[in-house]
Amino acid sequence: MLKTFKYELFPTKLQKTQLSGAMDSCRFVYNLALETKNAAYQAGKSYSCFDLIKQLPDLKEENTWLNNTPSQALQQAISNLDNAFTNFFKGRASFPKFKKKSKRQSFRIPIAAKINFEKQVIKLPKIGLVDLRISRTFEGIIKQYTVSKTPTNRYFVSILVDTLDNKAKLKPIQEKTSVGVDLGIKHFAVLSNGKKFENPKNLIKAQRKLRIAQRSLSRKKKGSKRREKQRLVLAKIHERVANQRKDFQHKLSTEIVNQYDTICIENLNVAGMIKNRKLAKHIANASWGSFETMLKYKADWKGKNVLQIGRFEPSSKMCSCGVINNELTLSDREWTCGVCNTTHDRDILAATNIKRFGLRTPPNIRQREALACA
Repeated sequence: MLKTFKYELFPTKLQKTQLSGAMDSCRFVYNLALETKNAAYQAGKSYSCFDLIKQLPDLKEENTWLNNTPSQALQQAISNLDNAFTNFFKGRASFPKFKKKSKRQSFRIPIAAKINFEKQVIKLPKIGLVDLRISRTFEGIIKQYTVSKTPTNRYFVSILVDTLDNKAKLKPIQEKTSVGVDLGIKHFAVLSNGKKFENPKNLIKAQRKLRIAQRSLSRKKKGSKRREKQRLVLAKIHERVANQRKDFQHKLSTEIVNQYDTICIENLNVAGMIKNRKLAKHIANASWGSFETMLKYKADWKGKNVLQIGRFEPSSKMCSCGVINNELTLSDREWTCGVCNTTHDRDILAATNIKRFGLRTPPNIRQREALACA
């Protein structure tokens, strides 16, 4: 089973310069390869990933500073571009764009890293031993590792490990061990058993600090030391909000996966919903996509099932008696059925229907969907 372990690095001043140089080199190679492929396409030619990798030795002779970067990292940068084009042609992503220095910086090396848990150091090629903070250990075969730099100038290493554990056998899908999860804005998640989890709204709470920090940054002269200092202040606020959101979602997803064998969720059209200018900030702050990702891979670890229903199912509009209320609006948080006179809480009803819709699929199809979601 593949798992990723992330640790914070504490490089020296020289090592920071070397790491930044390696990231700059990988970004340069990536952008040059993208430019080459675009020019070749306009000329009616085509370059494969291997064709571009074969040009690296000549490129190093012209730009000797590239020799300070591990060759595997430069090759992986071209491989990443090839994967980006593959995702574009399969409709999974937009057309590859040129990388900017102001964005997240990283480089990946597809070989095993040498890490010492006792001394809390990791050996990086052409950089040497770098200190890191060990939060947890692991056993298995290291497949690859990625070194990244955050906008707040913190360095991390993400290590992909094959733990050699057998994949957990899927639990049987039963009604009593299943739960429906409805994601929202006021309540981040509502379960079919009536349990509600409040949305922490970390971005909204930090809005005043962000506004003050952004206003102060706009007054600073571009390229000045004071502007860079204020940029770090703003970046740290954003980083804190992101960490708070991630911490909340990790704890909630772990709780749900541990308690239930089958989790039914809705296939939300987040890209379409975020176009609503009145709700865009709240939807982006909720980050439903990352929460669903956490549910799926954690369920995969424990052999649990994740079932997704269609986005057009009337989850909040259908009464338990089968009547659909087509006049229901987003502002209606409760509604009463005109046939059976039952008053429904919109969110709890949606979670209940999501569970019902997920479990009504034939067992053989349901099992394949669970495997696909995992």
